[in-house]
Amino acid sequence: MSSIAITKETYLEWYKSMLLMRKFEEKTGQLYGQQKIRGFCHLNIGQEAVVAGTMSVIKAEDSMITAYRDHAHAIAKGMSPNEAMAEMYGKATGCSKGKGGSMHFFSKEHKFMGGHGIVGGQIPLGAGIAFAEKFNGTDNVCVCYMGDGAVRQGAFNEALNMAMLWKLPVIFVCENNGYAMGTSLKRTTNQVDIYKMGFAFDMPSAPVDGMDVVAVHNAMDEAVTRARKGDGPTFLEIRTYRYKGHSMSDPAKYRTKEELESYKGRDPIISVKNTITKKKYADEKWFEEVDAEVKQIVADAVKFAEDSPFPEVDELYKDVYAQEDYPFIHN
Repeated sequence: MSSIAITKETYLEWYKSMLLMRKFEEKTGQLYGQQKIRGFCHLNIGQEAVVAGTMSVIKAEDSMITAYRDHAHAIAKGMSPNEAMAEMYGKATGCSKGKGGSMHFFSKEHKFMGGHGIVGGQIPLGAGIAFAEKFNGTDNVCVCYMGDGAVRQGAFNEALNMAMLWKLPVIFVCENNGYAMGTSLKRTTNQVDIYKMGFAFDMPSAPVDGMDVVAVHNAMDEAVTRARKGDGPTFLEIRTYRYKGHSMSDPAKYRTKEELESYKGRDPIISVKNTITKKKYADEKWFEEVDAEVKQIVADAVKFAEDSPFPEVDELYKDVYAQEDYPFIHN
């Protein structure tokens, strides 16, 4: 049973937030094709409920950390689409000053602790953030996302072991979209129920339908409540599906069109829209207004990125070391 009630306002916010994630990334894909955005780029399209169902549970003071499929997470956590788009353009006004690009969003202000490019590298960092919260006596939690490929890293097991030993307020979330980079889960492991890996540490663990934002909300609510009470971590395997390939360079020929279409039939945004309509929470005019508003936000973000300057050359030597007068950097 959810301790944080799901209301009319919850559904309306879910629709608006997921639609913004979707439209922002659809535009990102177009701009990548036009070579306005370069480097690596990993889209979250189809997986929006995994993020939206978390945001309806956590507080602004709670931290979030994830891998390099990070656009939706950052925007949901409060990062402006302007600074997100500018970062992908490599502009100085981006959230990481144009130095990180698509894979390395970061916002100290919103406690979004990154997009991380090393597979599984963020998992012990998530445990460390939770350790700091416990050490400082707060009731804040850290939500640490990873993909299904990352659970093969040794750091995953090390982090889960220490988090459980010290009862850290961290929720480990495996966004299982079934293919890691491009290989079916069934071809890489005998144990396809990833959540069961948490049982080795006596960690509360469960599978969650990642195409159902209500299911995500309820599972996250239970996990966050446990963490805030001081009862320690949770491991959730949220089973979702990406409509695009692993990255923009992936044609995704390892799966069938029929499989893709079957998941699109369970689209989380359409599902929320149907519930809003059925319960008469909003009429068609409201949907049209939200759609227009989101379209304008994305358009404004693109204009902001286009109009922003590239970083100056001397930025190459900044933000490299914490020590500002580090003696071994020469311009």
